[in-house]
Amino acid sequence: MKIEGFYEKIVLADDKVRLLEEVLERLDFTKLYRAYSADGRPAKTSPKTMFKLLVYANSEGIYSSRDIAERCRRDINYLWLLNDEPAPSHNTINRFRNKYLPYAAEDLFCQLVEYLYEIGEIQFENLFVDGTKIEANANKYSFVWKKSTNKYQARLAKKIKNFIEYINREYGYSFTEENTLNDIYKVLIRKADGIEFVHGKGKRKTEIQRQIELLQQFISTQAKYEMYNETFKGRNSFSKTDPDATFMHMKDDHMRNAQLKPGYNLQIGVESQYIVGMDISKERSDTLTLIPFMERLESNLSKKFERVIADAGYESEENYTYFENKDGQTCFIKPTNYERSKTRKYKSNMNLRENMPYDAQKDEYICKNGKKLVATYTGPQKTKSGYERQVTYYECENCEGCPYKKGCTRAKANRKMQVSKKFIAQREDSREKITSELGIKLRVNRSIQVEGAFGVLKWDYNFKRFLLRGEKKVRTEVLLAGLGYNINKLHNKIQKDCCGSHLFEPKSA
Repeated sequence: MKIEGFYEKIVLADDKVRLLEEVLERLDFTKLYRAYSADGRPAKTSPKTMFKLLVYANSEGIYSSRDIAERCRRDINYLWLLNDEPAPSHNTINRFRNKYLPYAAEDLFCQLVEYLYEIGEIQFENLFVDGTKIEANANKYSFVWKKSTNKYQARLAKKIKNFIEYINREYGYSFTEENTLNDIYKVLIRKADGIEFVHGKGKRKTEIQRQIELLQQFISTQAKYEMYNETFKGRNSFSKTDPDATFMHMKDDHMRNAQLKPGYNLQIGVESQYIVGMDISKERSDTLTLIPFMERLESNLSKKFERVIADAGYESEENYTYFENKDGQTCFIKPTNYERSKTRKYKSNMNLRENMPYDAQKDEYICKNGKKLVATYTGPQKTKSGYERQVTYYECENCEGCPYKKGCTRAKANRKMQVSKKFIAQREDSREKITSELGIKLRVNRSIQVEGAFGVLKWDYNFKRFLLRGEKKVRTEVLLAGLGYNINKLHNKIQKDCCGSHLFEPKSA
């Protein structure tokens, strides 16, 4: 009896590995093979088979290259996927995942999404978006802070200035701050020609040697700070171990004192319980990740989603405006103050702008004490992303002696308030949409579908920390996890005979 026939009999007809083989065989692996051909390296195990092995391993929650290599020698399903090809070593698996797969991983993931659309599993109707922080494979204490870097750089500049003044006095030069340190270094080296440089215990250095060594230290430190500033790229921190990772607050706090850890902000989009889009962001806040995520998603897929549903973490005037300018696409974003606005304490707090009477004709607010908050100025205000919005500044006519001032403002002078009228109108429109019958149904499904997907990835598949380093490799890692998740979801739906189901109906109280 042939060994292939033995495996064929052992692997059940409805096993997940057979579905994976059938689905992945439909994909176009041109980009993956092109990455191999560019390198000119022959592959003992074909790239297609390597990809199938990795997707299957991710669907089982196995990420270690050594664990995968071990299963390729012992596990029946892995041997069935190999189909008489040689079992790859852990080095081969690592090389494939780190070097070749990043060129094709996103393309293959999107092909699977398109296949799910072809068989009617997704409809490109409702995209549920959410994000979570995943810890990077980096040392927790390898942080570099932008504020500290700026402070130390300013101190260094002062030391360099004093050093240049000393050199000019000592040797009669006329160096200025416009001269680079390398120019000064060359001059001092020429001046030290013939002088023996000494090192070690008991040796006495000459003054010129001390100056040259101090200058070398200045040059290396200045280069280090310049490199740090190039690495920040708009961030406030990064990790020395993985410079693409940003220090963020994690739900899993290892020191239980709000300690920051290096990580990435993983954004996913879900429809019909399938992950249809994944992206990695260095931004700590979800607000600035929505537009890049949508643009990346739409550039990779053939169709746009009709509705985008997101939670309160994505609310901003910039995001509202982005969807207003999109034809045929509606956003359902929960206002940040939605839950609080339903409480009695919020409704009775007359110090809040939302509860103050407003005179639209005079453009004035009336505070709890009956004083007017008058518009004093309207001008542009730029956000971190560069978006410019128009903000109206209001100031109370007189807060002196007001009995409510302590609960109204901390300012010693009159209360001041900034208001974006466009954002107020957008928030009210969004509130109406999410409280409609359709909006309630979509919000319920967002909680079930996208948060459910994160729950499965983190707790069922134990996907809580990245193995690879660098944004490009980390993105490959999450795409593999997404592919494994979708294969599992399709297999479960087939087994439960619930294919074609898209939305859950809200349960009535």
